[in-house]
Amino acid sequence: MTNVVITGTGLFTPEHTIDNDALVASFNAWVDAENARRAEAGIEERLAHSSSEFIVKASGIHSRHVLDAEGILDPERMRPRLRERSNDEPSIQCEMGAVAARQALARAGVEAADIDLVIVGCSNLERPYPAVAVELQAALGAGGYAFDMNVACSSATFAIETAANAIRAGSARRALVVNPEICSAHLNFRDRDSHFIFGDACTAIVLERDDLATSEARFEILGTRLVTRFSNAIRNNAGFLNRVTDADPQALDKLFVQEGRRVFKEVCPLVAALIGEHLQALGFSGDDLARMWLHQANRHMNDLIARRVLGREPSEQEAPIILDRYANTSSAGSIIAFHLHHDDLTAGALGVICSFGAGYSAGSVVVKRV
Repeated sequence: MTNVVITGTGLFTPEHTIDNDALVASFNAWVDAENARRAEAGIEERLAHSSSEFIVKASGIHSRHVLDAEGILDPERMRPRLRERSNDEPSIQCEMGAVAARQALARAGVEAADIDLVIVGCSNLERPYPAVAVELQAALGAGGYAFDMNVACSSATFAIETAANAIRAGSARRALVVNPEICSAHLNFRDRDSHFIFGDACTAIVLERDDLATSEARFEILGTRLVTRFSNAIRNNAGFLNRVTDADPQALDKLFVQEGRRVFKEVCPLVAALIGEHLQALGFSGDDLARMWLHQANRHMNDLIARRVLGREPSEQEAPIILDRYANTSSAGSIIAFHLHHDDLTAGALGVICSFGAGYSAGSVVVKRV
């Protein structure tokens, strides 16, 4: 059987940063204006202010990186201002992906021309077609074939399994998985319960046949396991059919919406069971794990899942957190954690990359440091 290894990772981090205080100031300024408008219109219901303390308590998030801070922090706009590009210019996600991909290729010691498969997986693609993955393939000078996929926050782990299976089947020798997440573009910054959740980032991973790999810092993929269960608790209704249904393109359900408490209650046991059963099937248990690179959506969710898998309180080293400064970056989150927190592991160390989100969807990738 062909062994598949992860040999390189890359990360694009936007230069703009918004901390909680700045985000709250913008939100509260809008709330004050909206409440004044409601009072003048005779509407009794008033909106509540947000606070940095509320955000940290609810999520563990202190700041986030975004492609554009000015538009988000403008109380009269409250959404990023991103320039529309011509068809002859690189797309935003292609540019993000190229930065992360080149880092990953350099770490792996692989040329783009040696890549046989490019998968772009993320929660929201900036267009239906042509595929961003094919555009990125051309921009990098990669070979083989490319395609986009969307399993929301689980897109990275689902893409890793797809790429690993292609390598095992012989249809590719090396693959590149890229996750360009522009989460700020589909977030309602006027919703108190979610205005703080997301940030922007892009990750990339190189996967290879073990016998071709030259990188010393590689992780063997011991197994992958995926699960989906339909739920409306996390949803974004934006799509190309909105125009023909005469739906309001500015309707709030065309942005990110979720039932947070329900998601917490339903997703945590699903993910903990997925990891536990996956480890057991491979002959391991939670005690064998040196590290858990979990989806960075919410600090409380990660802590609970890690406790259930390990059977005790996790240390910061065992379940590293990056959402405090990156916020929720959807499919990129668990890969950012892996990218930033794997160099210290020694040969034989066992870890699991796990993502989970809308769908519901969850993916587990068990790896061993070679």
